[in-house]
Amino acid sequence: MKELTYAVVCVDDDPMILQVLAFQLNKIIDTQSVLIEFYTNPNDALDDIDALISDNIDIMFVLVDYQMPEMTGVELIRKIKGKYPKINCLMLSGQANAVQLSDLQTDNLLEEFIEKPWSELQLRNAIAKLTKTLVN
Repeated sequence: MKELTYAVVCVDDDPMILQVLAFQLNKIIDTQSVLIEFYTNPNDALDDIDALISDNIDIMFVLVDYQMPEMTGVELIRKIKGKYPKINCLMLSGQANAVQLSDLQTDNLLEEFIEKPWSELQLRNAIAKLTKTLVN
């Protein structure tokens, strides 16, 4: 078994969305060397990102929903990028508006946006743009 040296972090307050992402990501990403973590609470995700990085695990990307109770995806991405500017962030949402997305993209904080509902191919293509390695 390979040592896990990479991680992907997914944050969405809807457990059903996370289940679909788990199913799709397990087909897209080489899970032999990539840990895929799922969170319904953005604060828990932030804590885990800190822990993963302190364990020398590289975060390949963070996939974030826009609308969540504790904080918006925009706020979460700003917090992540404020601490770890090199982490790639993707947003998956059916509710984000163009102004909010434009602000993130203008500030170079958002690498990809995927609108809900999405296809597995859209997800695969967005991930492929970010990384050419560790993708099945």
